[in-house]
Amino acid sequence: MIVRQRAFQWTDYWIHANIVAADIEHYRVYNTGLGVLYGGDCLELLRLIRSETIDTVFADPPFNLAKNYGSRVTDKLPDDKYINWSKEWLRECVRLLKPGGALFVYNLPKWNLILGNYLMEMGLLFRHSIAINIKLGLPIPGRLYPSHYSLLYFTKGKPKTFRKIRTPIERCRHCGGELKDYGGHRNAMNPKGVNLTDVWNDIPPVRHWKFKSKKRTANQLSTKLLYRVIQLSTKEHDIVLDPFGGSGTTYDICERTNRHWIGIELESCEVIIERLENRELSLHKSEDYVED
Repeated sequence: MIVRQRAFQWTDYWIHANIVAADIEHYRVYNTGLGVLYGGDCLELLRLIRSETIDTVFADPPFNLAKNYGSRVTDKLPDDKYINWSKEWLRECVRLLKPGGALFVYNLPKWNLILGNYLMEMGLLFRHSIAINIKLGLPIPGRLYPSHYSLLYFTKGKPKTFRKIRTPIERCRHCGGELKDYGGHRNAMNPKGVNLTDVWNDIPPVRHWKFKSKKRTANQLSTKLLYRVIQLSTKEHDIVLDPFGGSGTTYDICERTNRHWIGIELESCEVIIERLENRELSLHKSEDYVED
């Protein structure tokens, strides 16, 4: 296996031997000064990361919709097996979190209902169930039109980092007028924007090729989503873990915001490496105002 390596930026926050076991080195396929990417099964590799070393976990697993992610990924399991598999990697992610660390799970609402209950049984503190309003599919006969994904937000006890975010006042994309009158109190509102809610209507789908790799046909996440999650729950030099690397969006945003990161991907890592090396993909514009 070819390893593409740059010098790590050693800091008090990022001492490699204090975070991972030596056995994980065999799986390393790439690293930058801020992070490291491992190729392999997350159930094996998560066990090689030391307990209570991670500040934030963001997980976007396969949704069990029979999509083709490659020969190594099975996305068509019986429901009970999918849930048991999900609980396995979640247990490891909870173990890895520092006290006060944050865990985000992006999935279909039907799965996150079950997984959220499991995380509460494990003793994590429920923070929010965030609705990501994205219409990607077609209407389903006999059902409401599914138009959102679920983003669970839990912490391991009281959150050690929670940065207040304000978003711009929503405007009509046609006329530019404000969509709400705010009960006649518009003039009293904070000029930096409104408080972030648990319904995110401003996360765009990744459709245009300038935002995604042509080498990966599976859905890819908006950089705007990951930017918000990382800014909300971490500070510079914190360590972010994403056990389902996909197209590498999490690692890209960590590089741009000066966060350390640990990545895992079971399928080919070439798309991720190419993204981090070339920096050719465009970002969705974020107008979030983050208060320190």
